[in-house]
Amino acid sequence: MITGGTGSFGNAVLKRFLRTDIGEIRIFSRDEKKQDDMRHEYQSRYPDVAHKVKFYIGDVRNKSTLKYAMQGVDYVFHAAALKQVPSCEFFPMEAVKTNVIGTDNTLDAAIDAGVKCVICLSTDKAAYPINAMGITKAIEEKIAVAKSRYSGNTKICCTRYGNVMCSRGSVIPLWIDQIRNGNPITLTEPTMTRFIMSLEEAVDLVLYAFEHGQNGDILVQKAPACTIQTQAEAVCELFGGNKEDIKVIGIRHGEKLFETLLTNEECAKAIDEGNFYRVPADNRDLNYDKYFTDGNAERNVLTEFNSNNTERLDIGQVKAKLLSLDYIQNELNGVENIAK
Repeated sequence: MITGGTGSFGNAVLKRFLRTDIGEIRIFSRDEKKQDDMRHEYQSRYPDVAHKVKFYIGDVRNKSTLKYAMQGVDYVFHAAALKQVPSCEFFPMEAVKTNVIGTDNTLDAAIDAGVKCVICLSTDKAAYPINAMGITKAIEEKIAVAKSRYSGNTKICCTRYGNVMCSRGSVIPLWIDQIRNGNPITLTEPTMTRFIMSLEEAVDLVLYAFEHGQNGDILVQKAPACTIQTQAEAVCELFGGNKEDIKVIGIRHGEKLFETLLTNEECAKAIDEGNFYRVPADNRDLNYDKYFTDGNAERNVLTEFNSNNTERLDIGQVKAKLLSLDYIQNELNGVENIAK
């Protein structure tokens, strides 16, 4: 089951899993229009396997709808979230209801239903959070780690992402529309850096967590980054925009100049697993007295992992990464995107 399954991530997971031996994939969300569009799209494009996809109307804010949809489910990808930074700044309690209470409800329903594994999708904005979206996602991670301590046979892990290129609500589709309408590309701050990854890499991280994560883990991918200026110029070169017309509009509510995937404190215990870092849960109990004499002074040599000290991509590398995306190929060829 995928909560928030009509979004970009849900579509990417569906495409990956439809032709496997998985018997049923449940899409759980609250928007019947998006579900209906998605149902017709998959019946048209994948008629031989579309029967595997089942749609459940519900809301992660409502635990009873989750309990109904969770019956018989083996694995859950929890992607339902409010994730637009400015809107969460203006309506923080709505972010709390979905990102915090919704996660608590989802995990409770999964544990009660005997689900084998739940992967919660988080964000780099949860590390050193300064905005409402990041704060609520940081609490989501805390809830997941806390519940993993008494989740029985249900494994609970979190994956923390940077910016997923061309996902719904992200900036690249906006820039493409601006270029096509003859308008200048708008960006907030040219020197701002962001981790970038594709939807396929996002699915890879979730599957890595599913296969290799241990109960209570937070997993991150060693993603590269680029400046917003570099990303905007790469889009201009691909879609015929004028780089000289790029318009700087200033940092929006709640934005950082750079993002962090692993805090300095998390780096102290992060385990390097090649393309990924795994942060195990702190499973000490509440009896803190014994730690005055029985502490752990070891420190990992890794320092904070952020979008300023990771691999920095140039325009050519960003263009190559963009051209590897189905979304960009479809846009260049005038094909409608299923996840748009």
